[in-house]
Amino acid sequence: MRQHVDDFLRYLEVERRYSAHTLTAYRNDLTQFIAFLAEPSPLGPAPTRWADVGRDRIVDHVLHLKERGYSSATVARKVAAAKSLFRFLTAEGVVREDPTAALEAPTVDKRLPRTLGRADVDRLLDAPLAGTGPKAMRDAALLELLYATGMRVSELVALDVGDIDLAGETVRCFGKGAKERVVPLYHRAAAVLADYLHHGRIAYLKRGDEKALFLNPRGTRLTRQGLWLIIKEYVKAIGIRIDVTPHTLRHSFATHLLDGGANVREVQKLLGHSNVSTTQIYTHVSNERLRTAYDQAHPRA
Repeated sequence: MRQHVDDFLRYLEVERRYSAHTLTAYRNDLTQFIAFLAEPSPLGPAPTRWADVGRDRIVDHVLHLKERGYSSATVARKVAAAKSLFRFLTAEGVVREDPTAALEAPTVDKRLPRTLGRADVDRLLDAPLAGTGPKAMRDAALLELLYATGMRVSELVALDVGDIDLAGETVRCFGKGAKERVVPLYHRAAAVLADYLHHGRIAYLKRGDEKALFLNPRGTRLTRQGLWLIIKEYVKAIGIRIDVTPHTLRHSFATHLLDGGANVREVQKLLGHSNVSTTQIYTHVSNERLRTAYDQAHPRA
């Protein structure tokens, strides 16, 4: 697979006369892509040929980039690199069909992180409770856990049952660089999670030794894509018209904590940010919300 990337880069250099700077960016982006494909995945064994890389793998890579906090411009560039590679591989006959053909590059967004107001968060967290059965219990638990902890999607789907301490109302997760952190749960989140663990998860369980906390109907670990689809399902059901992703709940968690008077260092620790400057963007979001509220409460004559 790396040989095909080298062939592609040589084509860009010789035939398309790309600059050295652009070639370096493409090489870095595609090297990162190959490394991601080699990682363990609920989607199946790591592909060993480009012909084995399907659209689901590529979408999973895009979601992974987003949850790692890359800017929309950077994600768009990395998607463009993958699309260019597959166009080349298709033209060369290495793959029969281009799995990126219908994949759209993310919109470049230079605005502050989008958040939900508290009322919309409450509506979203309540949405699964309109249903019954194990799916409703699972979905209620994962939405509550996302908002209660501000976890990244990769952190949430990687949780095992043993990471949950219901008695202490805490959850242990592993962030970037496998850094461990323990995050407290508010009482409602712990209660909803206990309901899923005691009554809902067993309905999905196919193997007694399965450690994954959140399961899909096949009895295996819920994937990033599965989680995104679950959120989209409830966002549509309650009529929220803006684009809501798992990261929207992470942004909302941080902003609401700061609105409530939490210290930025405390929020940094809960989010698992290595640098406080990454967390400080939420202070700008919080201030913007305050300005909007003030303007609405004090309209100009």
